Parts: sequence; structure tokens; C-alpha cells
Amino acid sequence: MATKTENNTSSTVKKDIVENLTQTPESKDKDQNMADSPLHKLFVDALKDIYYAENAIVDALEKMEAAATTEELKDAFEDHQLQTKKHISRLEKVFKMIGEQAEKKECKAIVGIIKEGEEIIKSTEEGSMTRDVGLIIAAQKVEHYEIATYGGLVQLAITMGHEKAADLLDRTLQEEEDTDLLLTDIAESSININAEQED
Repeated sequence: MATKTENNTSSTVKKDIVENLTQTPESKDKDQNMADSPLHKLFVDALKDIYYAENAIVDALEKMEAAATTEELKDAFEDHQLQTKKHISRLEKVFKMIGEQAEKKECKAIVGIIKEGEEIIKSTEEGSMTRDVGLIIAAQKVEHYEIATYGGLVQLAITMGHEKAADLLDRTLQEEEDTDLLLTDIAESSININAEQED
């Protein structure tokens, strides 16, 4: 039994030695310098901002789904809510990859955009196509904010050598772009035309 523990300890020590040998003093210094750099701090700050935003968006999408008139738009909001939960999980992986704690920092931009969406619900008639038009516009404002943010984060991750993090962030970016296109299709196929005919 003691031999097994010694073997486990020995293999752990060997692993640490190999990792230390493969990482040169120059690469260790580079990693530490990168973690202390203003660019890294900006990157982490932007991650905290979008992490807050994604969590706020989950709640907002639930309200938007409940307020929407057409089943097509309700389904789109429901699907994107599930997708947004995956985006939150991806962000948590990105934080872990770069050795940072997943934390939220209030995103004033998304707070304002969500508030606009709530105003649209209050100011439009329940069950109207006009409300759906307004909800689509509000949702696309959210998407455009996310697209801009994730686009910047992908490029920063690439610049700093966080290739795996960049891949995860890029996957989310593609999904946000797809959602934006879907909302445009829903608006153009019928909702805008039907809203135009309302009294």
C-alpha cells in the first residue's frame, strides 16, 4: 500500500519536473508578463462584461418570449435562451483556460438595451404584430452588441495566443450572427407586412 502511494507521488513529481523543463524561463516570464499586461486586464474586463450581459439576456429573453405574439418569434426567443445558457457555459470555460475567476461586471450597455425592450412591451398593444416588430428590433440591438463584443474578444484572444479560448468565443460569435439573420428573416417574411396593415 505504501509502495503505491510512493509511486503516485513519484509520478506526480516527475510530471512537475517535465513541465518545468519544457517551459523555459523566457516562456514563464512571457506568460507572467502577459497576465500582468494592460491588454490582458482589458480582455478579462470585457469577458466579465459579456458574462454579466449573457446572464441578463437569459432573463430578458424569457420576458420577450412571453410578450411575443407569433409562435415563430416565441420559438426563436426560446431557442436563443437555451443557446445563451450554452454561451454562459463557454465563457466560464474561457475564464478557466486563462486562469481567471468567472465574475460578472455590470454591463451598462446591455442594461440600457434591455430597458428599451421592456419599454417596447409597455408601449405596444398585446397580441399585435407591431409589438413583435418592436421586440425583433430590441432583440437585434442585443445581438449587434454581442456580435461587436465577441468579434473583439476573438481577435484579442488570438493576439494573446489563447487559441482554444478564441475558438470557443468564435463559435458563440457565429451563433449570434446566425440569430441576427434569423430575426431579420422572421421580420421580413411576414411580421413587418402584417404590422403595416394594423390600425
